[in-house]
Amino acid sequence: MSQPVNRTKRLIVLGSTGSIGVNALQVVEHLQQNTRSSIQVVGLAAGSRAEALIAQARRFDVRHVAIADHTLGDQLRTALPQARVYAGVDAGRQLIEAADPTDVCASVVGSVGLPATIAAARTGATIGLANKETLVASGALFTPLVRDHGARLIPIDSEHSAIFQCLDGRPAEAAGVKRIVLTASGGPFRRAQKRAMDQATIDEALNHPTWKMGPKITIDSATMMNKALEIIEAHWLFGLSPDQIEVIIHPQSIVHSFVEFHDNSVLAQMGPPDMRTPIQYALTFPKRVAGCSRPLNFSTLQRLDFEPPDFEKFGSLRLAYDVIKAGGTAGAIFNGANEAAVAAFLAGNIRFGRIVELVSQVMASIDVRPADCLEAILDADRQARACVNRLVNQADKQTVASSAPRASLPLP
Repeated sequence: MSQPVNRTKRLIVLGSTGSIGVNALQVVEHLQQNTRSSIQVVGLAAGSRAEALIAQARRFDVRHVAIADHTLGDQLRTALPQARVYAGVDAGRQLIEAADPTDVCASVVGSVGLPATIAAARTGATIGLANKETLVASGALFTPLVRDHGARLIPIDSEHSAIFQCLDGRPAEAAGVKRIVLTASGGPFRRAQKRAMDQATIDEALNHPTWKMGPKITIDSATMMNKALEIIEAHWLFGLSPDQIEVIIHPQSIVHSFVEFHDNSVLAQMGPPDMRTPIQYALTFPKRVAGCSRPLNFSTLQRLDFEPPDFEKFGSLRLAYDVIKAGGTAGAIFNGANEAAVAAFLAGNIRFGRIVELVSQVMASIDVRPADCLEAILDADRQARACVNRLVNQADKQTVASSAPRASLPLP
């Protein structure tokens, strides 16, 4: 990532069987076949999709593989006799420490990816960061580690990659940044009334109009919790105060974010909604090479729409600014509560509108403490999840199937 593209990079992909990980490996193949880039995939990590992980390891001749589900370790060892296999909740961290990477694509969804990503920072690797939760939950701990160990962060989220590209890798303060504006598609409920949105079915919430993502991230987009997480992440990535970070709805997902400078000029990064673009930029920075994503067709681009977000309908956005102001373990509480609430919704145990309500309740219930070690962050995460589970169990479980009849939500 930070090295010249014609030098060999030793890449580990954390979350290799997920959406970002699959796209990252497609980008690697493209760069290997179409540029002078020399990238060796030295490690892959997955949660439980053993067959997909085995296929990837064979395709890239990977000698270090990790899987979080400890029951699948023997399956990997049998299928990949030449590889060193790590299995269990700590497998990702063990993989990082054993495989000696120069570059890490951190694309594990959720706080489960924290230990491995923190381990990557300690190696001094360049980290292509797609795991929002690393900075949301542990920014106060993680960013000093990156600095002290000479590591480098290059964001892979399309919005933060856009900001990074507009800054050309420079610190925001040195570049003269006045504010940044993160764009948001608005998700499937952009035009829905709040009352109808609160009773949305799982299928409706998973019907994203622009991006194809995993279920957790797609639900986060429907609540706009993903944008809330990105607000907090931008605070840590670019060293910006809450009043320097704004959000605007842009349903076409063509402009990925804006940077406004002190002279009031504005730069934006544009492109079709394709995660391979920011992934490739992270792998080749500071150079640009021929891309594998489709180009933007201006002949068919007839309009770009923008509108302010509805903070009443999408209360998650307000919570993000509260988290930044609170500091400490507030981010870990916020993220842990959201992950647990999303899981409860996907299991049919709560209505859609209850997700943000639960996060708000949990934030008000748990004391914020200094985020000075990983144990404190993980403890806050555990408390938040336990609090959500208690609140869900105390209430009457409301499934989508048993909800009262209502009008269908409008198509996005």
